[in-house]
Amino acid sequence: MTETVTIQIPEPLYQRLVNTASATKRPLEDIILHAVRVGSPPDWDNVPNEFQVDLAALDRMEDEALWKIAHSQKSLAEMERYNVLLEHNQDSILSDAERAELAALRMEADCFMLRKAQAAAILRWRGHYVPLP
Repeated sequence: MTETVTIQIPEPLYQRLVNTASATKRPLEDIILHAVRVGSPPDWDNVPNEFQVDLAALDRMEDEALWKIAHSQKSLAEMERYNVLLEHNQDSILSDAERAELAALRMEADCFMLRKAQAAAILRWRGHYVPLP
């Protein structure tokens, strides 16, 4: 037996549920029922504003694309450059250009890790087993 309930849903949450239904090719009703059972999709409202657009885009992605993000890694060259700049920063020998590069790489690394974590959280919410690294 089922019951019909009419509720008001805030537009941002409704849009996230619609995006998830579209990405998973499942009916919106199934997604809403899942949200009622286990909670809403993981949110990104508590992250810094500069990362919210990137994280919001993940809601519309299909599972295959999310898996690619969740399993992605930085290249060895990127990590080496970041480490060199960090060491130079500790030794206070960064030029202005290197300081700007380090700040940009730090922002990029933060966004990269947030995207990986959010992709894994969304996959988990969608019912997939996501092993810890």
